[in-house]
Amino acid sequence: MRIPAHSVCTAIRDDIVSGVFERGGRLTEEQLARRYGVSRVPVREALRTLESEGFVTTRRHIGACVAEPTEQEAADLLEIRALLEPLGAARAAQRRTEAHLKVLRGLVRLGQERARRGRGEDLRSLGGWFHETLAQASGSPGLTALLTQLRHKIAWMYVVEESAQPVEEWAEHGAIVDAVARGDAERARALTALHAERSRGAHRLRVRTSQPDVNTASVRN
Repeated sequence: MRIPAHSVCTAIRDDIVSGVFERGGRLTEEQLARRYGVSRVPVREALRTLESEGFVTTRRHIGACVAEPTEQEAADLLEIRALLEPLGAARAAQRRTEAHLKVLRGLVRLGQERARRGRGEDLRSLGGWFHETLAQASGSPGLTALLTQLRHKIAWMYVVEESAQPVEEWAEHGAIVDAVARGDAERARALTALHAERSRGAHRLRVRTSQPDVNTASVRN
């Protein structure tokens, strides 16, 4: 597979999140460069970035490996999200544009329609787009980047069970958008905090693998 050099970091991160590279598995520049069809330079830069994000760690005498987060680190992510997402919603109520509102309302309409029809396979991706757009509406690139990184790491560490009440869940999304549209920062914050708290129960830690060292040589190209 050949990808643009600037996309190497995203490609490696996606492969880590999806489980292509197992936790604790070794990541060598040469094997990664061959897998993505690039030189070792963008791979080296990508590994540095992913180490700063917590997806990769460097071990003495071994080199770069996929990180192995603890259960406590995983739990911390949900707590951090519960603090940052309400902040993002409050900021969105103060800074959103009409373009943001148009996208948010469109996603809510689609989500509510799919929920009523029982189209659960569509709801997860729509939910991801909703929260990504809400973060962008905050007008804070730093906060948006943090929330995006959190979503990646939570997807890596947790399996999210399908909602038993999708119609109610998308009604909550709609109420958040209404508060954002009215510029009611405190209500947007409170509704998002409640929504985040309710969603925590659907998260289940992924089963850890027993393989201590899986390198990219065994990955399909």
